[in-house]
Formats: sequence, C-alpha cells, structure tokens
Amino acid sequence: MTAITAKMVGELRAKTDAPMMECKKALTEAGGDMAKAEELIRVKLGTKAGKAAGRVTAEGVVAICVEGSTGAMVEVNCETDFVSKNEMFLAMAQGAAKLVAEKAPADVAALSALPYEQDGYGPTLEDVRKGLIGKIGENMSVRRFVRKSGGAHIAHYLHGTRIGVLVQYQGDAEAAKDVAMQVAAMKPKALTEAEVPAELLASERRVAEEKARESGKPDAIIPKIVEGSVHKYLKEVVLLQQGFVKDEKHSVGDMLKAKNTTVSGFALYVVGEGIEKKSEDFADEVAAQVAAAQSKG
Repeated sequence: MTAITAKMVGELRAKTDAPMMECKKALTEAGGDMAKAEELIRVKLGTKAGKAAGRVTAEGVVAICVEGSTGAMVEVNCETDFVSKNEMFLAMAQGAAKLVAEKAPADVAALSALPYEQDGYGPTLEDVRKGLIGKIGENMSVRRFVRKSGGAHIAHYLHGTRIGVLVQYQGDAEAAKDVAMQVAAMKPKALTEAEVPAELLASERRVAEEKARESGKPDAIIPKIVEGSVHKYLKEVVLLQQGFVKDEKHSVGDMLKAKNTTVSGFALYVVGEGIEKKSEDFADEVAAQVAAAQSKG
C-alpha cells in the first residue's frame, strides 16, 4: 500500500482547499492516486453553488471567438486544473466568448444575463454557470472579457488554454499572427510608448534613481542613468519597440513596416493573473493543529 506523506497531503490541499484530514482520508481511500483523491474531495465538498461560492477560482481557461472583423476573448475561472479540462466547463467558456462577439454586452453582469442553454441548464449563461457548479461540485466564474471590432482584421493566438491574445491589424495576416505570438511570449504592457501608464514610468524612474544613489553615482550623472533605465524599460514593455522574437536584430515595429502592416490594438489574458491564491506553509499548519489538539487535552 502506498504510504501517504505530508507532501502528498499538502499537494492535494493546495489543489482542493479541503481540510487537511479530509485530504489524508481521500488519499488513503484512493491508495495514493492523486487524481482519484482529488475527485473524491470534489465529491465530498458538495454540489451546491452556495457552498462553493467563497472558494478562490484562480485556475481556468481563456476562450476566443472570432467572427469576421470582430474578436472576443473571455477568461472563465474555476478552482482546480482538473476542472479546467472538463468538457462542460470548456463548452461554457466557448459559449461565453461567442455571446460576447455576437451580443457585445456592457459588462460581466450583462453577459451573464444573456440567453444561453447547455447540458440541460438555462435559460441564461448565469443559470448554466450555477447548474455546472452544482453538477461538477466546484466554484467557477466568468471573470472578464474583451471585444475588439471596428473595421480592422483580427488575429488571435491561444497558448494552450491559459494564455490568449487578440490583435487588431491591417495588412499581412501572417505578420499579425506573429505579433499575437509575440504578445503571448513577451507580454508587453502597451502598443506604443504613449500608452504606457504614467504610474509605471514614474515607478521605474524612482527605482532607477534610488539604485544609482545607493551605488554612489555622482548627482550630476544620475538623471542620465535614470533616462537610460527608462529607455531600456520601454523597449521591454512597448510592443512596437520590443525585439521581434523571430529576429532579435529588428523590432516588432520594423517587422511590421517591412510587411506593410499596422497594428492598432491588442489584448492579452493570462489565466489567474492578479488573483491571489491562498498560500499556506503546510508544516506551520500541521504544527498549529497539533498545538491546538494538545491545548484541548
């Protein structure tokens, strides 16, 4: 029989957010099979949406729908990687992206209220979401979406199901596809220098100045050092200034100019970006529970 270690219990707890003893019981019942234990935990957590509502949904997928010159991208979250591969969950995410493309909802609430039926649930996307929570036993949520339209062509790229990119362009489709892959790989923050948020530039300047002063640089040359650091930063975060991943000798802007192609906008989604996942030191948790048990005794 497979020995159930603290590491295994901790790993299952991180995946499911279930109590420590429940994780140990599930692993024991599953004979150490992590996937089976995770399924047992999901079952034990219950099947009602209300019970799952407070749990963090930091896993999930990005879904994209492109129809003509309109592109839509949606991030739909769940609690575990296991559910992010569920066919019903994936179908709901794709359905949500199609609704965004076709109906242009104002926000997530408006999207959730749109007519949609799937797997016997409906008549709205929200009803389907609640139905699948009940069926699968795990919280899930439509986190955000973006819609691009207005005459330009749309290129898109999905890296698995966790990174998605939309690019609005005029010109060469292959060049635009390369830009979408560039965005996924290098994660620029803006298309042009003018679009970089002022607070990011201010922060970069402060950091550069503090570093220069701490290293003992003369006051007279600090402004030049700061501007050099900002220039380097802009080449990292501005899409058109980034080195093109297929040819680092040229920038993305240079590549597009050579292909007689212009990019007017892009959107990048990375699943779970900005969501704080619950993180606890497993050894500390065990020690705390042992101490609590001893104090009761």
